[in-house]
Amino acid sequence: MGRILAIDYGKKRTGLAVTDPLRITANPLLTIDTNKLINWLTDYFAHNDVEKVIIGHPTQLNGEDSDSMRFIRPFIGQFRKLFPDMPLLEVDERFTSTLAHRAMIDGGMKKKDRRDKAVVDKIAACIILEDYL
Repeated sequence: MGRILAIDYGKKRTGLAVTDPLRITANPLLTIDTNKLINWLTDYFAHNDVEKVIIGHPTQLNGEDSDSMRFIRPFIGQFRKLFPDMPLLEVDERFTSTLAHRAMIDGGMKKKDRRDKAVVDKIAACIILEDYL
């Protein structure tokens, strides 16, 4: 049974999270510069057993796509072309950044550390993955 990888795609940075091998828990993995994401995924898939990938689909409160989908759609197309055998599922990611901030506060993270957007991105990816599981 392969792991599930989650992507919180951003224009500049992308947060990543992954399940344990039994797919019981979701764990923040890292935040990477978006322009390095494809190369990182190629390497990660070569060295890890990944069964499927989940990507956050940002929507507005009314259910329509948010503006950031114009950056995500080209990535999805590129992903499907480069990794045709890897299932890619889109999952609603409304409020994940808000929930990530709340999790950091509830976890006792200092205000200075909560300002690090890279931490927010990988926690948001983890929340996307938890929602999927």
